[in-house]
Amino acid sequence: MQNSEIEHTKSDIIKIAVVGPESTGKSHMSVFLAKHYNTVWVPEYARGYCEKLPAPPTWQDEINMFHGQLALEQELLPKANKLLICDTTFITVKVWSDEMFGKSPQEVLDELPRHPYDLYLLLNIDLPWEDDPLRDFPHMREHFMAIWYKELEALNANYTLISGTGQDRYENAVMAVDSFLNTIQR
Repeated sequence: MQNSEIEHTKSDIIKIAVVGPESTGKSHMSVFLAKHYNTVWVPEYARGYCEKLPAPPTWQDEINMFHGQLALEQELLPKANKLLICDTTFITVKVWSDEMFGKSPQEVLDELPRHPYDLYLLLNIDLPWEDDPLRDFPHMREHFMAIWYKELEALNANYTLISGTGQDRYENAVMAVDSFLNTIQR
């Protein structure tokens, strides 16, 4: 396959981003959706990166996570079967950098409008908090939910709020994706 054919194939892939505050089930949802749609999912690069850190992430760590998330997505894109499910996106770097450092890396800000996703599934905070050594703000879920709304609105993103617990949550996500796919196939 020639480079132009590979690029055309990549551009035909629909990118679905699963986003939201901590402990909303993004990873479980991403795995479920990838299995449901018989495709691959892009794990959250920051999770593996932060597990190896001896201290809280620095400014440079945030930049490294930005580049790592993009590289992981590019690596998995050719393996996708029509849909690429992304367990969060590098918007998370912006959210955390703004919160922890009061600003975001310029390269993240520059890339945001150039790297859209076709559909964002914003997972609601209606699930109980689950403790995890990499989660920091159990009492700020509403704060971060408001930030996610603001970030998606600023991008003029196509997004759907996914609520519910158990199987209902997964079914609501599938209905949102199927509805989106039906609108673009007409």
